[in-house]
Amino acid sequence: MAETNLLGAKVKALRRREGMTQIDLAKRLGVSAAYLNLIENNRRPLTAQLLLELAKVFQLDLAAFAASDDDARNAADLLEVFGDAMFENHGITNADVRELCASSPNLARAFLTLYRSYVDARSSAEALAERLTDGQEAAGVSAVRLPSEEVGDMIQHRMNYFSEIEEAAESLVRSARIDPDDAYRGLARYLAEVHGIDVRIVRVADERKAMRRFDSERRVLQLSEVLPPRSRRFQLAHQAGLITSSAIFDRITKDENLTTGESRALARVALANYFAAAVLMPYKPFLEAAKAERYDVELLAHRFGTSFEQVCHRLTTLRRPGAEGIPFHLLRIDVAGNISKRFSGSGIKIARFSGACPRWNVHSAFLTPGMIRVQISRMPDNVVYFCIARTIRSDRGGYNVPHNVQAIGMGCDVKHAKNMVYADGMDLQNEDAIIKVGVTCRLCDHLDCEQRAFPSLKNPLRIEENVRGVSFYAPVNPK
Repeated sequence: MAETNLLGAKVKALRRREGMTQIDLAKRLGVSAAYLNLIENNRRPLTAQLLLELAKVFQLDLAAFAASDDDARNAADLLEVFGDAMFENHGITNADVRELCASSPNLARAFLTLYRSYVDARSSAEALAERLTDGQEAAGVSAVRLPSEEVGDMIQHRMNYFSEIEEAAESLVRSARIDPDDAYRGLARYLAEVHGIDVRIVRVADERKAMRRFDSERRVLQLSEVLPPRSRRFQLAHQAGLITSSAIFDRITKDENLTTGESRALARVALANYFAAAVLMPYKPFLEAAKAERYDVELLAHRFGTSFEQVCHRLTTLRRPGAEGIPFHLLRIDVAGNISKRFSGSGIKIARFSGACPRWNVHSAFLTPGMIRVQISRMPDNVVYFCIARTIRSDRGGYNVPHNVQAIGMGCDVKHAKNMVYADGMDLQNEDAIIKVGVTCRLCDHLDCEQRAFPSLKNPLRIEENVRGVSFYAPVNPK
């Protein structure tokens, strides 16, 4: 549905919010109540003159009548929700979902909350059944929303940019006189001289599996010997953030998206990580380097003494007004396809309630560990994205310690690809090089996909036992 068709719903929502009847608002606008009713039901256009009058009546900026990012995210999430097989026979259309999000955003969010609770309860019931089958106790099975999801929503709502943390990090770098080429020594000196904290490297046998442990009474910060130098720097900056910017973190974690103590505690960890990245990769120098080196992640990691994943995260935070970087999306998955991190700054839709499309190059990254995988992807809304992916491997521990392997996927609208080193030599306009990618199978229109795991919600399943297509669910043209 076009954005203009949703203005009637917005008018209705604003009128109801102010407790006005159609007759009251019609008088203020100088039109008949019948004509206003037609506008609210999208049967008459909202003229520019009436739009200006509405802005005066409700004392709003005209931008309030445009579709918001929250509306778009809610609509994308609800479309995925209604892709659940339980809604298959209810005839819900994309237009229904978008109108709901525009006219009743609170109701849309409430429905998302309800569905999340249902999914969590279903997962808990499955976990309970497994534990009972195994003869184990069912203690700890909970049907509450995961703190990680609430923190992810808070970060997405802020578009992963926190100006107050950026300012605090820049202030610390100046006051501590941190040399970018020797950040560890500078941070350790700062913690010792300003806060009386002794930084110690401890052996595996002594650290009891803690990579970082701060004893506030003894004023001792212990770092495990198995942490590589870049991780030691990051952990020092992280602890410095917890000590110096706690009040800032407290203000931010009052966000309405964070409903539990666990969510707020996890958010503080995420914000301290943000602080650490801002200390080790200061905004202006990092943005200048990113542009100069054309977003070469590995080169930036070497220059700033950070990891591949840390650089990818930092690139998604470059949202300072007037000094923006490329708007990236980012996700992290494990070998089972579980998404442990997601953020969309590019506008791409990332699955929330099911696995990501197997055609995303973040999955194929596991086939070539340590190598950059490049992909041009066309999503169902016909927007084309340029994406890179690479595996990351934990390098802590010794021979007997399992090494965790995950994959990071990052990308942007293809119009920005020319500014990235990874696009060199690629024909970005070549339709044959574009991979059709979906969000989830249930919402995807790419019926000829050989990797389809479920039928599309938009197309009924038709089985022809004597004919086999590229997949069980792919239609085959008759002779």
